[in-house]
Amino acid sequence: MDKRAVDVAVLSDLHLGTYGSQAEVIVGYLRSISPQLLILNGDIIDIWQFNKHYFPAAHLEVIREILNLLSNGTRVIYITGNHDEALRRYSGISLGNFQIADKLLLEINGRLTWIFHGDVFDNTTRGGAKILARLGSAGYGLLMQVNSFINNFIVLLGYERISLSKKLVAGVNKAIAAMNNMERIASELAIERHYDFVICGHSHQPCKKTISTNKGSVVYLNCGDWVEHSTALEYQNNQWNLNEYKKPVSQAANTGKGSPAINVITDEVGLHYHSLKETTI
Repeated sequence: MDKRAVDVAVLSDLHLGTYGSQAEVIVGYLRSISPQLLILNGDIIDIWQFNKHYFPAAHLEVIREILNLLSNGTRVIYITGNHDEALRRYSGISLGNFQIADKLLLEINGRLTWIFHGDVFDNTTRGGAKILARLGSAGYGLLMQVNSFINNFIVLLGYERISLSKKLVAGVNKAIAAMNNMERIASELAIERHYDFVICGHSHQPCKKTISTNKGSVVYLNCGDWVEHSTALEYQNNQWNLNEYKKPVSQAANTGKGSPAINVITDEVGLHYHSLKETTI
């Protein structure tokens, strides 16, 4: 398969180690691109639901493909989320082309993009509410097991796969968005700091839109997820776009000539680390 050359690819909410993760689809997407920079924007390995008895070969293959990209010169930055928050103690570690961070600031052609998972603005992931969030996550995992069993049966009968969780997740995420207003808070902070783009994950709702206040405007983007939507953000030709991956498409390789140099402002990663962790960013 010819790979598409992209400057930056951003994926979030892979939830590897759970029944809901579309690992085979993720592998297909990773094999279809050749990015200069790959950003994994949180909830990549679902430590909340991790079970040593369930981490199938397809999930390991995702990790293998990420390592292949690393070995071929792609820089990989793992931004921590709430489901993989145990990795936050290792934030700032760099091993060759691999780095762990809690957030990231990119400068491309003079425009600034602020990237973080987004759970810092979700009240359901902190304090006593975090226990309920974990219970809800476990219940969602059980629902995905039931959904998988039903789909295996109906596919044999010649019917299309169904999603028992999609409407439930959409309803829950709308409620969370209404309570916490993650998009608005992140965008207002980005505007105050004169950033051009802000990228989050966490809500599993892919989107790209301009948010304005009396102080200015910013483009808010959400990577979506790889449980229901199979979406990623890509920076190419001097713009951010959402890409919904469905199946491999053979196409001529893009040489990437004229692509801007990627400048990762690593001092900003360290500068804002503590304030992000304390939620007063």
